[in-house]
Order: sequence, then structure tokens, then C-alpha cells
Amino acid sequence: ILVSSLKCGMASAIFILDIKGKPLIQRNYRGDITTGAIEHFSQHVIDEDENNVKPVFEHDGLTFAYVRHSNVYFVAATKLGCNISMLLAYLYRILEVFTGYFDTVEEESVRDNFVMIYELLDEMMDFGYPQFTETNILKEYITQQGYRLKLTEEEEAAQKPTAPTETITGQGGITWRKAGIKYRKNEVFLDVVESVNILVSSTGDTLHSEIHGALKMKCRLSGMPELKLGLNDKILFENTGRRTKGRTVDLEDIKFHQCVKLNRFESDRTITFVPPDGDFDLMSYRLTTKVKPMISVEAQVEKHGSSRLEYLVKCRSQYKKSSSANGVEILVPVPNDADTPTFKTNTGTARYAPEHDAIVWSIKSFPGGKEYMMRASFGLPTIRSADTDLAPGVNIKRPITVKFEIPYYTVSGFQVRYLKVMERSGYEALPWVRYITQAGDYQIRMN
Repeated sequence: ILVSSLKCGMASAIFILDIKGKPLIQRNYRGDITTGAIEHFSQHVIDEDENNVKPVFEHDGLTFAYVRHSNVYFVAATKLGCNISMLLAYLYRILEVFTGYFDTVEEESVRDNFVMIYELLDEMMDFGYPQFTETNILKEYITQQGYRLKLTEEEEAAQKPTAPTETITGQGGITWRKAGIKYRKNEVFLDVVESVNILVSSTGDTLHSEIHGALKMKCRLSGMPELKLGLNDKILFENTGRRTKGRTVDLEDIKFHQCVKLNRFESDRTITFVPPDGDFDLMSYRLTTKVKPMISVEAQVEKHGSSRLEYLVKCRSQYKKSSSANGVEILVPVPNDADTPTFKTNTGTARYAPEHDAIVWSIKSFPGGKEYMMRASFGLPTIRSADTDLAPGVNIKRPITVKFEIPYYTVSGFQVRYLKVMERSGYEALPWVRYITQAGDYQIRMN
């Protein structure tokens, strides 16, 4: 996180407190608040009811933002107007960096590593402005190993001192990638993962649906490459007046990794970036388009007296025949006192999961355009009247839930048009793109 505008404000001080509110670490960057100012935080947070405490509050001209992890509070205090979202993100980044150095972050590990923590805080913030917050870059400067509460023999054997390498640094520089990276084979892998959240009525109509997408990358590229990524972005084609035979998507709530050049994206909708080494999330997006259920489920419940229930469950795949869903799990709710289950299916396996009060029907592979059926029978030992369907306390509103993953398929039509790798040495790199659609919050109401 690099801040280049004074309009964003700044932090005056960072405090790390124990569970009782006593300071373990304190770093005053600007000298415009006193060390006793943290007592206001202790009085407001530690002594108050947790239900009444907010993560951001103001007291006597000071603004406090905090994050609690285990038995430790991370607190940022500022006397000036500040982008509070930036401060909260910075506190979470501190926690991430500490975890990278000494695994477990709690009061004991903070006390054991207080010298290193002061060094990290000095590198990560200057005069109240966040600077270097990437763990792999900080390890180029602060090379000593943190004291870990629980260190295995394998971890001890793997710890070897490394010499610092040259890194592009400085305000506005590339802090997420070090120089001198070399690979024998240059490759970049891109996964387009879409999670479908959908609520379907008992008649099969879509009541609510949205798609959450993420572009996950794994880079194994030498040097300092620049990548360009082109998508079938609706706004791009509208702004340029170009026509396309394929489908376009209107992306919402786009969030980028810090490596993306936002000015390029805002001007011509081109995603240009120098990637970190290894795994990272390049971007995320959301679509509120209406989605047809990929797997529809219909459950019929038949009652036999007051002691037995029979379920007839039908599921149908509604995607193209060339695709196939993997790891399908259909959870059908049953009464919490059901027992003596019996099952019969024409594919997959079914079992009773008493911890979920549900039938779990597992199908390893579910090709498109197929329909399967499962029958289940349960005994009901609880005494009830003949016109009562369920045992006392059972929530009859519980929906059917479905889990699945469809490789090489995107429900939104999202498509990567190109992925180019450019590096000064001119080496050839192999880009790999894969599409995956999976169930998010996927619910189907029962009759």
C-alpha cells in the first residue's frame, strides 16, 4: 500500500495492547498525540460491553481504529482527517506480516519479538504514511528469523539465512516483486473462478441470483515482466465502438490487486500490471444478472401415518452436454428425530447426516442434460398427531442446498480475450487460462 496524496490523511501512532488494554508496543510517528492518549481507548473498549463497541470511534479530537486478534489489540490513532478504510486495511496488513515472520500472533509472541516488531513498524510506515507492507519484500531488509512459539524440526531445518537481493523500492515503486527472479521455464496460470449465489423457489423459478468472480494467478516468470490482460468487457466495446460476435459482460464492484495500473484501466479498460511472484488474486468482480439454476432439485415428501416418511428427490443438470459437474452434493433437510434410514439411487451414493439433519446425496460426476433420482425412507419415533408433518422444533423452512464445481465453464460468459507477457529479455512464456464455476450460497426451497 503506497499513499501518494496528502488528502488521504495519516496515522499519528500505532499501538499494540494486551487483552487488558496495557501497551505492549507503541510507535508515535508524528508526535502530535501523547502516549497517554491510548488510555481513552482502554476506557472505551476494554471496560465497555462488547456489543456496544465499534471498530472506529472518536474521543476528544482523536480517531481510533482497531482490530482484535487472539488476545491482542492492534490500534491506530490519528488526530487529522484520515481515510479510515486505509487505516483498517493497514492494521490487517500488519497482522499478515507478523504472521509471516513468527506464525502465531498473540501476547507472548509479541513480547518475544518486540525488537523485530519495532523494526517492522519503522519499515512499514514513515511519518504516518504506509510504505512497504509486502512480507516477501520486508524479508529482504529484515532478514532475521522471528521467535516462534511452536517450531517444528522441519521448519528449523528449512530456515536458512539468505542474502538480500536488489529490489525496486521507493515511493511509487514496485514493492510487491523483487528483482533477479529466474525460472528455467516461464509460465503463468490464470484461473477464472465464479461462485453462484442463487435462491430458487419450489416451482423452479429464480428468486434471487448473483455471481461473484475472482481471477487467481500463479506466476513463474523471470525478471520484471509486464502483463496485459484483455476481457470481453461490455464497457470497453461500447467506448471504442467495436463490434463483437461473442458475448460481453457488464462487470460490477471490480477490485484489483495493487499491482494493476489503475490509470490505464480507467483510460482504455486495459488491465496492465507487473505481477508478484507466486500465487495472488488479480481481481474480483460481481454480476447481478439473472441466472438459470445449473442443477435443479425437486423433492417430494410422502407421509405414511405418523411413523414413516418417504422422500423422492429428482435432480437435473441444465447446462450444455459437453460440460460436467464434479463433486456434487445435494443436502435435503429431514426431521431432527428421523432414524432407520434406507436409500435407493440410480447414481452416486446417499447417506444420512444427523449432524446436519439432512440427506447427503453425493454424485462424483454429473454430465449436462442428465436427470437422476433418489428415494429415501425414514422412521419417526417421536409421538405426534396424525396431521403433524414434522417433529416439534423442526424448522420446516430449511431449503435444499447444493454444492458442485464445473470446470471449463463460466455461467456469466466471462472470457479472457488475451494474456500477453512482455519482458525486456524477450523470452517466451506460456500462459494458461482455466475457467471454473462453483456453487456459492445455492439454495432451493422445498414445498
